[in-house]
Amino acid sequence: MAATTAHMPLSVRIAPVTSFQGWRAEARRLLARGVPPERVEWDDGSGQLALGPGAAPAAADAAADDAQVAAEAPVAAEAPVAALAPAHGGSTRVPRAFLETARRVACHRDAGRWALLYRLLWRLRQEGSALWEVSGDPDVHRARALEAAVRRDVHQMTAFVRFARLEEDGVERWVAWYRTDHHIVELAAPFFVERFRSMRWSILGPEVSLHWDGETLGLGPGVPGRDAPRSDEMAALWRAYYRATFNPARLRVKAMVAELPVRRWAALPEATEIAELVRGAPARADQMRTPAPRVLPVLQLPDDRSLVALREAARGCQGCDIHRNATRTAFGEGPSDARLVLVGEQPGDQEDLAGRPFVGPAGKVLDGVLTEVGLSRQSIWVTNAVKHFKWEPRGKKRIHSRPSQREIEMCKGWLLGELEALRPEAVVCLGASAAQALFGKTFRLTRARGRVFHTSWAPISLATYHPSAVLRADSEAHAADVRAALRDDLARVAELLGSARRVTG
Repeated sequence: MAATTAHMPLSVRIAPVTSFQGWRAEARRLLARGVPPERVEWDDGSGQLALGPGAAPAAADAAADDAQVAAEAPVAAEAPVAALAPAHGGSTRVPRAFLETARRVACHRDAGRWALLYRLLWRLRQEGSALWEVSGDPDVHRARALEAAVRRDVHQMTAFVRFARLEEDGVERWVAWYRTDHHIVELAAPFFVERFRSMRWSILGPEVSLHWDGETLGLGPGVPGRDAPRSDEMAALWRAYYRATFNPARLRVKAMVAELPVRRWAALPEATEIAELVRGAPARADQMRTPAPRVLPVLQLPDDRSLVALREAARGCQGCDIHRNATRTAFGEGPSDARLVLVGEQPGDQEDLAGRPFVGPAGKVLDGVLTEVGLSRQSIWVTNAVKHFKWEPRGKKRIHSRPSQREIEMCKGWLLGELEALRPEAVVCLGASAAQALFGKTFRLTRARGRVFHTSWAPISLATYHPSAVLRADSEAHAADVRAALRDDLARVAELLGSARRVTG
């Protein structure tokens, strides 16, 4: 190596290199000759020269030496992880990750990229592949920084290209103009081919243009931005979309500019909306943070609040959408002087067909428990928090679907009307939905089941399990436990009502 270096000029000037393939070919020849990085002048094709550290000015016979290098250094066959095969035998093994990074760094506009890559290649040969894992090494750090800039540029191109729709002789074509920071058009091309494979499109740029005809991808010369076609129709759609998706409460101007650089705004039709949206963001954010008053639709309850009038009016209720799929309104039923009111969640399938509450399987469970505790169904007013059946199809069956809080609130007027007309001594809510309808949405049945409250509707008010919970239990033992809890709670109500009767009697 020393003898070879002794006859070598102070520096070797490389003909303009404009691609990764060109750099790789030159690097192979230089490695074959054993030319160290500090003796190489790289021309990036723009006329700017980049030298290795410590390089001296070019000697007068540099061009002759270039010719000698090219003639004496055959190009080695490409291998998966061997970038070069020096003439002295052996091979230069480099990490595959370095080659992938080098391909991206080659797309950067930095005039020193070729010198940096050759210097790294030389050092990998001298120091071993472990060098590439040393992120603190200045050369490795610089290469990865250039790669990150190229990746960011590719990402921005895929995000910020805006096509305009054109039609010529009945043929539709989509055209965009975009200026990249680096030489990344070919890197980004596969994304656009995959995403817009069925379209005919062109992406024009100041240096190079991409054209896709539905089958073939081609490169063409650059086009000045002033000559790029525009589409007012598409621009209006982009502006409308940006206005609709802009969230003033999450606005972070610095982060927005980092993700949407100002230099890109000229190519983005929606960018014309940014200044106005940013100015109005604080006021809009304050408005969003101020909760709007909760306005529920008002039920058209009749002036006559008797149970007969309420039942008749409820038949035509259309206060929420549940009525659209319901068959009949299942209003409450029982004697008008009932001392006890049982409130369920909503009618089931059979209740919807019959227009009566608790006539299905859950009703049979309820009747059995009432008999056990000495209460007669005929002396009780039985109703639901929601008067129509909410369901979803499952094959030929109609499966119960839990009503929303809004739907429960909407129907609450009918329930309160019933309680006002009845003025019962006791109200028992069967299930969590019924309990939340009367006691509030924060009520938890698992914590407060069986506890007696004094409410404006009745001096004895409590919540317990819905009879359907017995039917839905996952085992016989579980069903027995639920039924026993339901029976105990209703037995306590019967006892309290008996005590009240003895006191008042």
